[in-house]
Formats: sequence, C-alpha cells, structure tokens
Amino acid sequence: MLQTSPLAMEVAPELQTQITSPTRGHCVDLAPEMVTLNNFSKDTALNAYRTMYTARRLDEKMLMLLKQNKGFFHIGGAGHEAIQMALGMQMEIGQDWAHIYYRDLCLSLAMGITPREVLLHHLAKADDPFSGGRQMSEHFCSKTLNIVVPSAEVGSQFLPATGLGLALKHKKEKGLAYVGCGDGATSQGSFFEALNWASRDKAPVLFVVQDNGIAISVPVSDQTAGGSAFKLAAGFEGLARIEVDGTDLAKSYAAVAAARKHILEGKGPVMLVAHTVRLLPHSSSDNHTKYRPKAILEAEKKRDPITRLEIQLIEAGYATEDILHDIKKQINKDIDHEAHWAAKQPDPDPVSLNSHVLFDGDLGLEYENSVPNGPDIVVVDAINNALKEEMARDKNVIVYGEDVADGKGGVFTATRELSKMFGHDRCFNSPLAENSIIGTAVGFSLLGYKPVVEIQFADYVWPGIQAIRNMVSTFRWRSNNLFECPMVIRIPTGGYIHGGLCHSQNIEAFFAHMPGLVVVMPSNAADAKGLLKTAIRSKDPILFLEHKFLYRQPVAKTPEPDENYLVPIGKAKVIQEGKDLTIVTYGALVYKAMNVARALEKQGTSVEIIDIRTILPFDAETVLESVKKTNRVMVLHEDHEFMGFGAEISAQITQRAFRYLDAPVKRVAGTFTPSPFSDVLEKASLPQDQDILEAAKELLAF
Repeated sequence: MLQTSPLAMEVAPELQTQITSPTRGHCVDLAPEMVTLNNFSKDTALNAYRTMYTARRLDEKMLMLLKQNKGFFHIGGAGHEAIQMALGMQMEIGQDWAHIYYRDLCLSLAMGITPREVLLHHLAKADDPFSGGRQMSEHFCSKTLNIVVPSAEVGSQFLPATGLGLALKHKKEKGLAYVGCGDGATSQGSFFEALNWASRDKAPVLFVVQDNGIAISVPVSDQTAGGSAFKLAAGFEGLARIEVDGTDLAKSYAAVAAARKHILEGKGPVMLVAHTVRLLPHSSSDNHTKYRPKAILEAEKKRDPITRLEIQLIEAGYATEDILHDIKKQINKDIDHEAHWAAKQPDPDPVSLNSHVLFDGDLGLEYENSVPNGPDIVVVDAINNALKEEMARDKNVIVYGEDVADGKGGVFTATRELSKMFGHDRCFNSPLAENSIIGTAVGFSLLGYKPVVEIQFADYVWPGIQAIRNMVSTFRWRSNNLFECPMVIRIPTGGYIHGGLCHSQNIEAFFAHMPGLVVVMPSNAADAKGLLKTAIRSKDPILFLEHKFLYRQPVAKTPEPDENYLVPIGKAKVIQEGKDLTIVTYGALVYKAMNVARALEKQGTSVEIIDIRTILPFDAETVLESVKKTNRVMVLHEDHEFMGFGAEISAQITQRAFRYLDAPVKRVAGTFTPSPFSDVLEKASLPQDQDILEAAKELLAF
C-alpha cells in the first residue's frame, strides 16, 4: 500500500502559515486557505495526475533517448510537477502570460503543449514548433498560449516578465505575467531589479521560486542569505509573498489561488516560494551522487509529488492502485509511440540557418521621398521632434529611461516636453538600472508597444548587455520567427567632449558582433530624424547611437525634414564624390574627413567621402563601388583602431576588392587606451585633422 514516509517529512522545510499584517517597509505575507484533494472533483484530480505523470514519463523517455544517441541534452523537472500543475490549472489561456524557465515542463503541458511537440523539440527536428532545432531542449514556447520564448541564461526571464506585467497594467488588461525560476536564480541581480520595479508600480506579476534546495551543486543555505528566497522578499514594500510545500498539489493550488486573487485585485506582485525536490541530477551532463548524500536523495524520493498524489487519490476514493497502473501504462505507450514517430521526422535544412536573424519581410516604407527644406535644426532637436511626431502618429510608441520625463527631459534634453504632451504613461522615468530598462522593453514589445528607451550614456549600457545579447538580439531567431521584440535603444555615445573614462566610450564594434541586432549612427540632423523614425517603424531591436559631440554642433545642422521623411537602414550615403581617394567613416569623424578633403582639394586631390550611417547591417556594396573607382581607401573612425569596426570594413575591402587597390587599406582611429579626461590627452587619443591629413598623404604617395 502506498504511504507517506516520516523521513520524507523530515527534509521538508518549515513553512510560513500565518497571515501577518503589512508594516511600512515590509512586504505583505499571504497564507492560503486550507485545501485538500477532496476539494477537487474526481475528474479534475485524475486529469492533474495524468498531466503530472506525463511530464515525469517524458523526463524518463528523453533520458532514454539520450542513451540511444537520440538528442543531445536534457534538463528535467522531476519533483516540480505539483506546483507546476497547480499553476497550469489556473492560468487563463489567452489572458495570462508565462515566462517559463527550463524546468517548467509540467506547467507547459498543463497549458496545452503536447508530448509530440516536446519530443520534436528534444530531438531538434525541423518541425520543432518552439525553435526549429535552434534552442536546447526544454525551451518551450507558444504564441497562442502566451508562453514566451525563453533564454537559457539564468535570470534572463525576470525583467521581460516584469515588462509584461507593466504592459498589462498600462493597457488596463486583465491577466497576469507568471515568471518561474529555481532557487539559484534568485541570486541574480535581475531578480532584485524585477522585484523592485514590479513592487514600485504594483505590476501584476507572479514570481514563482521553485526551490528544490540546490543550484546545480550549491545548497540554498550556501547560496542565499537566510537560506530562502522567501526571506529575501521581506523588504519590498508593495510585494506580497507566500510559501508552500510545492510537492503537494492541493496545497500548491491553494497558494496559487491566493496569489492570483491578490494580483488580480490590483494589489501588486506576489512572490510564491514553492519548496520542491530535485529527483534527477541538474541535467544529463551532471552526476549528483558526487555531491549529494545518499540519505538526502532517498529522503527526497519519498517526497516525490507523483507518489504523494497517488496516495491522496487512493485516500480520497478517486482511484485504486490498479486504476493508476492502467493510467501510467497507457501514458507510457502513448509517449513511446510519439517518440518513435518524432525520431523519424526530418532534421532542419542547413539552408534555414540564416533565416529570421532579422525581420525579412517588407515594411512597406518609402524612403527619402522629399528633400529636407524646413528651418535649420541641430541634431538633438531633430531627435526630439522625431519622437514627438512618432508618438503622435502611433499611440503604442512609449519612451522611458533615466531622467527622460519632464521637467528634466533627458540629460541632453532629447525627450523634453514628451511627458507633458503625451502623459506620464507614455514618457516616464525608470529606475536607475540599465538592465531593467532593456529587459522590461521586451515585455512591453510583446504586448504591442514600441518601446523607445534611453540609456543615458553608452558607457553605462554594460549592465544591460545580458538582456541585449542573450534575450533581445536572438529573440526572433531562436523562436524561429514565432516571436519578435522590436524596440529602439537610444544611446548617446562618443568622445571629443572631455568626458573621461565613463562618458566618452564608443560601443559600436562590440554590438556589431551580435546577429539579430541593428546598429545605426547618424552624423547630421536630417539623418538623425529620418533614421530614428525608420527605426521606430521597424520590427527589429535597434541600437540608435547618437554622437554627443554632434548634438548641438552647427556643422551637423541641416534643414529639418518633414514628418514623412524616412532614411533607409542599411544604406550608406556618399557625402561627396571624388576620384583619387575614398574615406569611409561615420559619426563625428565625417566632419574631420570633410576638413581633410577640403585641404587635399587645394592640392589637386579629389576625395570621395562615404558616411556608412548604419554599422549593422553594413552596406559593403556602396563602399566597394567607391573603392573600385578611386583605388585607394582610408577607413576612419573614433573607436580604438585595434578590433574597432574599421577592422571589419578593411577586411571586407581587402577580401572583395583587393585587385582594385593601388595601396593597402589605411586605418585611422583612436588609440588602444581608455578615454582620458585631460584636453591634451584626449586630443592625443582621438583622430585629429592633422593625423588624418598626414595618413591621407602617405596613402596617396604609396
């Protein structure tokens, strides 16, 4: 006869059971109603058992397939099924959103993912509905079920889920955003950033920590202050928390119900800590017997949520051991059949590898269909006007970041008057946290917003690199075009302003190495306005780099274009034509190239200047056509010469136009040093007119 082991209860943590009143500076403690399996109908209870056992059997089957050299990796959810089933039973499909993590197999099944889909994904088949074989196993997603495509990076899910919650609140829509994680992920900074913003704005977010007591090999007692994420939540005013035995279906259901009620009543986010067990090694690449005592492993087996539910089903009179045996036998048979079928399906076509890196459809935009003829305008004002026009055109365009709201209107005033004109729900200040700004933009974009976010200085984008690299840039590709997260990330960049180490950095080369990202840098007011408007209307994540030195420089002034003026992304511009030398450049260096061209012209040399405008994708064709004409080329930029973007430009010219060259490609760029503050040192570190002129003469004399 099935029965609960006393030893199993000894390893179960002591849980919060009383409701405590909130105090100032403290979160709200929730306690669920007392619920047993008898509160469920027989059919509901047995259906829950079927789904939980299906998840368990899939874990077992996928590990078997690995031993047969079918598949490459597995990370299991065995021991987490009860809390996940309780969540899945209460998720409102089409209304709620789920930002799952890699152990959320049972939740995904409960929401509507099928075993066939799971097995196609495990085997990385062409018809894998989640990624087409592009993502590792256990990265489930669904557009129709609102299950967001996850990233493998631990903690990457928190801020996008918070953005979803913020967007739901902005739209005044029903529903909540679920985000799951293990106990180890609560050590990530993004976890605390997400709790902070969600709590500040009372966003409808359900944070569920599935605490199995160990992060790969590190016990939670060594990982977390106080030994539990539940305690970490105490200081977040505006947050509620609840703790439950996540191996018990009925108790988990009651905890989820209490959390949902609190959230849907508009009272703010909830952190639910569910104590589970990890019945498998961390992954198929792990052997947990090396670091987990045998007694603990045996005790955790006796807290198995499947076994516990079987006991409860029998005690409730809903099933017998024979009935449960028959259910498992049928599920085993069905999964074996699906695995056999999935193994025969075709693998991805290598030709498909390059598809969906960026949006590959037609935006239906018309470019440069007028000549700018308005009053002269400086770059920063052109950017401000572009934002105003696009916000007036499309109510889904929102602007946020640090200090962007009025009265500051941004540290460079690029966002001035936006919150006055459009309201603080469309232009608002974020917490001072770059990862939060970019991560939440993913969630906003999923609900149809077009976030235009500002990072105050390029030098401070680095906390957001995780979000940009592992979440944003790969979003479309890793979901095989199922999801997209269009956004514009505006970033003031560059030197020549005595900004020193942390207000002068050039970042374009770093981000040009990220497939799935678009990187642009206009050099004048007309291009700034036209490119920004195009970026806002595009369907890709775009880094819009704005050179601070050019913001108010008279040399970068142009007549202002009209509100329909758009500049194509990925198309370079020939600033002036010539026949003796090509200078390929961008940003502030365009004007130094023009200074040098005027000096050379007095000596009878004709210089062609190309402003590439877009770093990624790079318009190589315009550059190559010019090189074929002039036969000499200088690549000029402000960033370090070593590993700067000019190295890629030079490599493409050398590889594709070598036979047209009468001299080696010449690079002129910044020194390989940090950015200095002293005027004398800054001038020494960055290309100056005389440096460029001497390099041009050397190139022409070769």
